[in-house]
Order: sequence, then structure tokens, then C-alpha cells
Amino acid sequence: MGKARRKEKDSATGTAVGVGCSISGTGSPGANDEGKLYLESALLERHLRETDLKRLVKMPVGLEENEWMASQTIALFEHVNLIYGTISEFCTSTTCPDMTGPGMRTYLWFDEKGKKVKVAAPQYVDYVMTFIQKTINDETVFPTKSANAFPSSFKPIVKKICRLMFHVIAHVYHSHFREVVLLSLHAHLNCVFAHFTIFNETFQLVEDKETEILQDLSLAMKLTTTSDPMDDDPMSDSNKENIITKQSSSQVPFTTENDPHVTTSSDCKSSSPSSSSSENTLAMKQTALVSNTSSES
Repeated sequence: MGKARRKEKDSATGTAVGVGCSISGTGSPGANDEGKLYLESALLERHLRETDLKRLVKMPVGLEENEWMASQTIALFEHVNLIYGTISEFCTSTTCPDMTGPGMRTYLWFDEKGKKVKVAAPQYVDYVMTFIQKTINDETVFPTKSANAFPSSFKPIVKKICRLMFHVIAHVYHSHFREVVLLSLHAHLNCVFAHFTIFNETFQLVEDKETEILQDLSLAMKLTTTSDPMDDDPMSDSNKENIITKQSSSQVPFTTENDPHVTTSSDCKSSSPSSSSSENTLAMKQTALVSNTSSES
């Protein structure tokens, strides 16, 4: 896991430590604030369905929560770092003089003296990646040996890491989504965002005031993260009944052509009481028709 590289270094010097701080109402809106390219239906695709992501995030039985959160956090960091690395040449102190996100959100950094500092986006991301890399490599925080235990402050540290990763994700969507699309990486970015969202809401890591700026994207992707991961299992009998109930109550014909969350409609039809009843009624009518025809002849 190498630190994301960029072609143009920011002129800021010194080492910053601490956490990023978001401030609303500052900075200038980017192109995506007007049109928000990432909300276009044709660009909402992702490599994994929500059901698969929920299974990925759900903690296995018998595994310690800290151990599971550690593995999920490291995996997300690797993907966020990789995605930013692909567009880092477009993120410079000239193109991105401020670390911004959707909704005119600007992120500041706390320096070693605890003072809020406005830095260019590439410098901010460099601080974020360096901090996270150093933290997950720290054996006292992310232990890799069974003899070492997780610190009591582990979850707050994970919250801090996830908050910083979200800032990077928000900036990529806000300022560099066009480049992501040109590189044909939007499905991968969307998958990482969906994974992050489900992981975040499962373990309550980042406050809503931080993630609200991408809530429209979460809704567009239909990330119903409040339900139990197995509730949306397409192979679950109870889920089939839920799908049928929703269909009949809305009075809208059921289709799976544009629904990435449902595998096929045949499973639902096979478990539908109304479908079985209709088939029996049709069979009875056909039998009666044969009998009548025989009598007349």
C-alpha cells in the first residue's frame, strides 16, 4: 500500500498531524455542484450488487468486532488510495487550491499546533494518506500478532480514519468524477462508495453531518443500509415474500430489467401465492371447458 503519488507537489511544507475539519459555506462550487455528473443514471453502475456488499460487510459469527473493523478499514483504505492515485495527476495545487466537496464544503487540516490550516487538495490528501498508512502500520493500534490486543481507543481511531477517507471520496466525486469516467473507473469508485456507506452505517462511524453531502448519491444508488444484510438476500424465502408484497401494494408491474438488486423475477413468481392460485384457476377452467365440449359432442 504505497502512498498516493501526484505530479505536482504543493508549496506547503512541514508535517501536519491530527484530523481534517469540514466547514460548510466556504469555497466556490465546482462543475459537479451544478449538474452532478455522478448522479446520472448511466453512471450509477457498480461492480458488486448491494446484496453482495452487505454480505461482505456483515461480521462473521465468532469474530471479534475490532478484528473485523480493522480488516474492513484496511481494505477500504487500499481502494481509496488506489482510486486517488489514478487521478492524482489531475489534482494539483493549481486545479484544486482548496480541499472541497459537494455543497460548497471545504475541508481544513489541523497542524501540529492544533491550528486549522487551509491547504490545497493534493496536500490535504497527502496528509490523510500518510496519517492512515502510519496508523495501520502501527502494531499497537492495528495488531497483527495474536499476542497483541487492540487498544481501548481503537474504534475512535477507526472513526477518525473513516472520516478522513470520506473527505477524499467526496473530493474525488466533486472535482474529479469526469476524469474517473474518462478512465472508465466510475463503477469501481461507486462500488467503493457503496462499500464505505454500508460499512459506516453498520458500525456507526461517521456522523451524518459529514456524509450528508453525498446522501443524494446514496439514495440514487438505493443503498438501503438500515435493513439487516440478510433481509435483502435474493435467495431468502422471506425476501421473496417482501418483494411480492411491495409489488401488489404499489400496483406496479414487477420488472428486473433495470433493478440491480434483484437477480431474476422467476424466483419471485415461483414463490407467489397469487401466481399459484392463478395457475390452479386456469387449470380448473380448462378442465371445465373440456368437460362441456365432451358433453355437447
